[in-house]
Amino acid sequence: MAELKNVEFSVQHPLNREPPAETLISSFITPSDLAYDRNHGPIPYLSASSHYVHIDGDGVRNPISLSIQELQTYFEQHEVICALQCAGNRRHTMRTLLKEVQGIDWKDAAVMNCQWKGPRLCDVLHRARVVVREREKYHVAFACEQVPCQDDEWYGGSVKLIRCLDSDVILALEMNHHPLPINKGYPVRVVIPGVVGARWVKWLDRITVQKEESPNFYQQRDYKILPPEATDAAKAAEFWDKTPAMMETLINSIVAVPQDGQTIHLDEDGLVEVKGYAVPQGYCGPIVRVEVSGDGGRTWTDAWLENRRASKWAWVLWTARVPMSRGTQKQIFSRATDYGGNTQPETSQWNLRGVGYNGYGLAKNLTII
Repeated sequence: MAELKNVEFSVQHPLNREPPAETLISSFITPSDLAYDRNHGPIPYLSASSHYVHIDGDGVRNPISLSIQELQTYFEQHEVICALQCAGNRRHTMRTLLKEVQGIDWKDAAVMNCQWKGPRLCDVLHRARVVVREREKYHVAFACEQVPCQDDEWYGGSVKLIRCLDSDVILALEMNHHPLPINKGYPVRVVIPGVVGARWVKWLDRITVQKEESPNFYQQRDYKILPPEATDAAKAAEFWDKTPAMMETLINSIVAVPQDGQTIHLDEDGLVEVKGYAVPQGYCGPIVRVEVSGDGGRTWTDAWLENRRASKWAWVLWTARVPMSRGTQKQIFSRATDYGGNTQPETSQWNLRGVGYNGYGLAKNLTII
């Protein structure tokens, strides 16, 4: 992907990009320079020596402000390998297979699989003495108030408090054994395995325990799978408050090799090599099976899974050798199944924002010779 040096990003022109899918799957751990970027405003350039994260809210008996050094030294550092997937990943497939949607035309590579390290959020909340009854009714709101966004003055999101007490939810200070890159949230971001990327707030400066979800635009008026009746912005208005915010990642897989439109030679056994990635649904990892079809779904071949035991939150990279017949306009499908029994559907229901697409992975318009 293009270098960030000497590039200005703004509210009107934020940094949004993804790598080619066939390049993305070259490594189980995604290097920072291959990891996608999704932003709603400019990148704030912050100093770790002067940045603080403020923790307050309902039931917080000891509101505190923690420096980056305190986050590094006051708490045990925990590492987790997990996939981060944009809610809009594969939007291009929804708009081309189903019908037009609103939003950036993400293809199949708005996802990364990285090693994250930092203090557990539950330890930080314990230090702030969070004492509430009926924990399941509370939310933890995350905010970056550093820069304005396209649709709000700041960026924020929230998840249920009970989810934040999971031991793998961390305030990440490192990515792949290095300090977070500036464009990935330096000096600190929240990492919530199994939850869509919209809630992984970068450049984190405030954590608030509260009885309501975050009031931020991106929690209330975006990143929701609206019903099909919401066919335009005017009709969507009546559904925003009735539709839950996206939380769990959905089980997904894609065909990265071959790519649409390529000409492929059958090997001596009449097979085509197919590669891709698969991510589990929410808590339900790891991926336990990926099947691949070269004949429209009539027959399926089991793929070989790489690093399937690395982490329940991680993606798997997979490879299959699939029988195909010669001809044009051929297709290859992939479908994944996770430990929790979730299996990728053939297609997803259309929604206005084009989020949450997880239909079969697809390579189309192939010529097989």
